Amino acid sequence: MPAVIGPCWLCRRDLGRRVELHHPVPKSRGGRTSVPLHPICHRTLHATFPNADLARMGDNLALLRANPDLARFLLWIADKHPDFHAPTARKKR
Repeated sequence: MPAVIGPCWLCRRDLGRRVELHHPVPKSRGGRTSVPLHPICHRTLHATFPNADLARMGDNLALLRANPDLARFLLWIADKHPDFHAPTARKKR
């Protein structure tokens, strides 16, 4: 994958060595565009929201960030190094 310049779409921190591409509207729901994310941010999104919710919210970051679990994650990750990684727990549904 070519180098991606710019911030993470979700947390707005600089991107590190590893970058994953995320479809704000899941491909399974017709999504075509993708945005760069840290691996931990990508995993947290999918652990927090089912694809149906991601499709409904699309690229509306305000709706995503209004979720209390995701807001807590964003506060926690804000001062971490761009290459920081930790296990991601899936939200119980």
